[in-house]
Amino acid sequence: MISADALKKYEFFKKMTDDQVKKLASIATEESHIAGAQVYDIGDPADKFYIVEEGKLVLVMDNYMGPNRAAMQVNVDFVAEGDAMGWSAIVEPNKFTLRALCIEKSKLIALDAKALRKMINDDPVIGVKIMQSITKVIATRLTHTRIILVGERGLSTLSQD
Repeated sequence: MISADALKKYEFFKKMTDDQVKKLASIATEESHIAGAQVYDIGDPADKFYIVEEGKLVLVMDNYMGPNRAAMQVNVDFVAEGDAMGWSAIVEPNKFTLRALCIEKSKLIALDAKALRKMINDDPVIGVKIMQSITKVIATRLTHTRIILVGERGLSTLSQD
């Protein structure tokens, strides 16, 4: 189990009361992964929501460019200390939409998704705060994806000349 004090230092939990953070700490555990390890894959059941305690990970997807070509791995975002990942644990259909790979040895705080969803349903006040924090995670991921997309489109335009 993780202490409430350990969770309080992360942005995701900043607007929550001490009692709310204690509830969340009761469903949290620590995981350690070596560099190169896959934490989850696209389509896996999203059974945990993560906060990166130490290390760095890359979130990737496969881009299929045709029936006779191998899939190309696309880096969608990088997550590091203090970042949250795995919002699919909260949002239906609760399947991961990206693959999470450790670039470095990483330590993660893992919140049990089933217990977290129950907490959101049973306590609307904490539910709103969690959903506000999840929305920030999704918005940040969307911004990063937009930057990558614009950059790649710009490069492809330059290379067509």
